[in-house]
Amino acid sequence: MADVTRFQEEITKAFEAAKNIPKDELIFTYNGVLYPAATCNIDTFKALETFEAREDDIMMAAYPKCGSNWSVMLLHNIVHTVHNKQPPALIPIIEFKSPNKFEKLEAEPSPRVLGTHFYYDNIPKSFSEKKAKILVVFRNPKDTAVSMFHFYNSNPMLPNYNSFDTFFPDFISGKVVWGSYFDHAVVWNKHLDSDTVLLLTFEDMKEDLEGSIRKISDFFSMPLTEQQVKLIADKGTFSAMKENSKKNAPSSPISFFFPGDVGDWKNYFSDAQSQEMDAKFEACLGGTKLGEILKYNIHCKW
Repeated sequence: MADVTRFQEEITKAFEAAKNIPKDELIFTYNGVLYPAATCNIDTFKALETFEAREDDIMMAAYPKCGSNWSVMLLHNIVHTVHNKQPPALIPIIEFKSPNKFEKLEAEPSPRVLGTHFYYDNIPKSFSEKKAKILVVFRNPKDTAVSMFHFYNSNPMLPNYNSFDTFFPDFISGKVVWGSYFDHAVVWNKHLDSDTVLLLTFEDMKEDLEGSIRKISDFFSMPLTEQQVKLIADKGTFSAMKENSKKNAPSSPISFFFPGDVGDWKNYFSDAQSQEMDAKFEACLGGTKLGEILKYNIHCKW
C-alpha cells in the first residue's frame, strides 16, 4: 500500500501555518472562486498555466470531499503494484503550493500520479494537448455538502460554521473553496464522452471497490491480476486507510479519511434544504449524462 506519511506531513505543515493566518485572511478569491490561503496562492496558479503534462501522467480530478484522497491513494497503490514506483514526497494536488514544486515534478519519473480540485477548464491546457487521461470522481451533492461542512469545522485552514444551517446557503451558492459543486458538474458533463476521461462515482466505488479498481487499471492501461485487485481493494477500504493514516502520522491534526457513509445527509438536511437542493440539481443536471450516472433519485431522495 502506498505510504501516505509524507503527504500527511506536508498537509500538517500547512495546517500549522494556517494557525498564524488571521481569520479574515484564511481564504482568498481568484477569478471569482474562493481558495484556502494555507495551501494555495496566485503564483502557483499562474505557474500552472505553463505546466507541461506528459502523455502517461495519471490525473485524478474531483470536487473537494468527493473522494479525492481515497482515489489518489488507490492510484498510487495501482502504480506501485504495476511499476514498483513509490509515491514521491509531494502533495499530489497540482494547485497546492510547495517549495520548488514544479522543479520536483519535472524531475519525477513517469508515470506521475497527480490530482486536482479544478474542473476541466482550469486544468493546464497541456493535459488536453498531450491527451493525458483523467479519472474524474463525483459524489452526490447532499453528502458532499455534509462532508465539506465537517471539513470546514475540523481544521484550521478554513473558517468555522456554527451549524449546517449556516453552511448550507454558502454551499449551494458556491461560496465555498473551489467554488460551486454544480459549476464543476456542468463543465465535466460536457467531457464525459471523451476517451481521455473516466468517470466514477463515490457511491459506486463504495459499493464495488474491486470493480472500480479494474475499471481504473484498464483505463490507464495498467493490467492487474485478480489477486492484485483484491489486495489493493482490501488495503483501500476507508477503515484500512484511516488506520494506516493514524499509524503513520499519529500527530496529524486531522483525519484524511472520513467514513464517507452514503446517505448521511439525511441526518443534517431539513425538508426545505432537501427540496432546494433537488431543484438546483434538476436545473443544472436534470436530463444530463452525469445526472443519470449520479443516480440522484436513489441517493438523494427521502
